[in-house]
Amino acid sequence: MNHTTQHEGDTEAVQHPPTRESGHGEDAEARKRHQEKADNEISNNVKESVLYWQEEDTIPVSMEDIKQTLQDTVGLGKSFDVVLREMNFGGRKVGIFFINGFANSLLLSEVLDRLSYVSPGDISSNALESYFERFIPHVQVELEDKMSAVINKVLTGVSAFFIDGAHQAILVDTRSYPVRGPEEPTIEKVVRGARDGFTETLMTNIALVRRRLRDPGLKYEIMQVGRRTRTDVCLAYIDDIADKKLVDSVRAKVKKIVIDGIPLADKQLEEAMTDKKWNPYPLVRYSERPDVVASHLLEGRVVLFVDTSPSVMILPTTFFDLCQHAEENRQSPFMGSYLRWIRFAGIFASLFLLPLWMLMVISPELKPPILDFIGPQKAAKLPLIIQFLLIEFGVDLMRMAAVHTPTPLASAMGLIAAILIGDIAVQTGLFVNEVVLYMAIAAIGMFATPSYELGLANRLIRLVLLVLVAAFKIKGFVIGVTAILVLLTVHRSYNSSYMWPFIPFSAKGMLSILIRKSVMEDEKRPSYNKPRDSTRMPEHQGGT
Repeated sequence: MNHTTQHEGDTEAVQHPPTRESGHGEDAEARKRHQEKADNEISNNVKESVLYWQEEDTIPVSMEDIKQTLQDTVGLGKSFDVVLREMNFGGRKVGIFFINGFANSLLLSEVLDRLSYVSPGDISSNALESYFERFIPHVQVELEDKMSAVINKVLTGVSAFFIDGAHQAILVDTRSYPVRGPEEPTIEKVVRGARDGFTETLMTNIALVRRRLRDPGLKYEIMQVGRRTRTDVCLAYIDDIADKKLVDSVRAKVKKIVIDGIPLADKQLEEAMTDKKWNPYPLVRYSERPDVVASHLLEGRVVLFVDTSPSVMILPTTFFDLCQHAEENRQSPFMGSYLRWIRFAGIFASLFLLPLWMLMVISPELKPPILDFIGPQKAAKLPLIIQFLLIEFGVDLMRMAAVHTPTPLASAMGLIAAILIGDIAVQTGLFVNEVVLYMAIAAIGMFATPSYELGLANRLIRLVLLVLVAAFKIKGFVIGVTAILVLLTVHRSYNSSYMWPFIPFSAKGMLSILIRKSVMEDEKRPSYNKPRDSTRMPEHQGGT
C-alpha cells in the first residue's frame, strides 16, 4: 500500500475505482486494470485499504473473495510469513489466516485436531455459531464481522478462522512472541533484592507488576500508537490512588499522537508526548525493575508500558526522584540514608567540582586559607579550559567505545585508556595532574547517578559552567548556577514541580528525601502526585 499522512478513520480521501471484475487473473486486460488500481492506491491504514478494494468493511461470503482481499491488502502470496491455510471440516471450507512467526503451532494443532472430528451432521444451519460454541477448544475466542479488524488482530498474532458462507470470522488468541527470560537489569542492580527485570514482551512485563500488586484497583488500559507499527502501549495506574486528571491527561496525549510508528518504543513515545525539544533534563523516569514500578504505582504515579521495550516510563517525576536508587530501600533506614547522602555528594561533584576548582585557580583570591593547596603545581602547555574540554570529550569517547566493544574486552580497554592515555598526557605536559584527578571524581559521580538520562544532562550542564567560568570567572559561575536553578524550577513534569520538595519548599518532603524513613513511619504518599488516597496506613477501625 502507498500511504499518506491522513488520520486513521478518515475515509473521505479513499479512492474507489470500479469494483474488481469477475474472472480476475484470467484475462490480460483485467490483470492490467487490477495492477493499475494497485499502483494508484492511497490508503493510510488497513481499514482504508479494505474499503478501497471491496468498498465496504465486511467479510466476504465467498472464500475466493476473502483470498483476493487478503492478497490485495496484506500481500498474501507475496509475504512468506502471511499464511491462509485452507481446509475442509464437516463439509465446510475453512480458511485459517495467521502470521507464521507469531502463531503458536501447538495451540493451532490442538484446535485443528478437534475440528478434524467434526462431521456434516454436527454442523447446524449456522455453521459459525456451531464452530464457536462447540468445536474451538480454546479460552480466548471472539467473533468479528469487520475485515479490517480481523486483519489488524492477525497482525498482532491472533489467528482468524474464515468459514465459507459466513459473514463473520472466529478470532483465536494463539500468540507466541519471541521472548527472553526476565533477567536482572544491568543499570539498576542491587546487592539484595529481586533479580527479575522487564523484557521486550508487554504481557510478561505487566504480569511481573501484577504479581507484586494484587490490587483490584490496578488498571491496565491498552492503546495502539503508529498507523504503520500499531505498537501496543499500556497505561497502568491504581484507580483509587492516582489523580484522575493526570490519568486523563496522559491517556489523551497518547491517543492524539499521529505518527507513522514508534519502532524505538518508549523513547519515541516520550518525545511525542512531552515535546521538550532542547531541554536536557528528563521529564519521566525509566525503570527496568518491576518492584520499583510497583512502588511508584502505590505512590499514585502513572506508568506507561510499551511493547518491545524492556523499560517503562514513570510519571510524573522530580529531580530528586531521579537521584534515588532501589538499593537504598534494600538496606536499613540508617544505611539507606548513608547511601543516599553519598550518592547526592557524587551527583553534586559531577556538577560543580570542576567549575569550582577552575574558578579558584583562575581567581586565587576566592580561596580560603584552608584550601591553599588547591591549584596546579605545574603549568601545562594547554589552557585549563582546553584541558577540561579535551578530557570531557575523551571520557565520552571512552564511554561510547565501551558500549560498542565486546564485553570481555571493555574492562581491559577502559583500563588502558584511563591509565596509559592519562599518564602519557600528564608526562608530556599537555594536562596537569589535578585536571585528571578531578575529572575522574566527576566522572565517577556521573556514573553513580541512578538515572542515565540525568547523568548525561548533568554532564552537559557541567560543560556549560566550565565555559562560563573560563569566560566570566565568578560572574559566569553565578549566572550559570542561577540559570540552572531557574531552568529546573520552571521545568514541569506533567504539571508537577520538577524541584519538589525544594521548590516549592516542603519540610516533610525534604526530610523524606534526605533521610530514608522506615516502612512503618512512611505513612503519607508524596503530595506532589496529588493522590486521591494520601494515606498509606489508614487507622484501624472497630479493633480489627
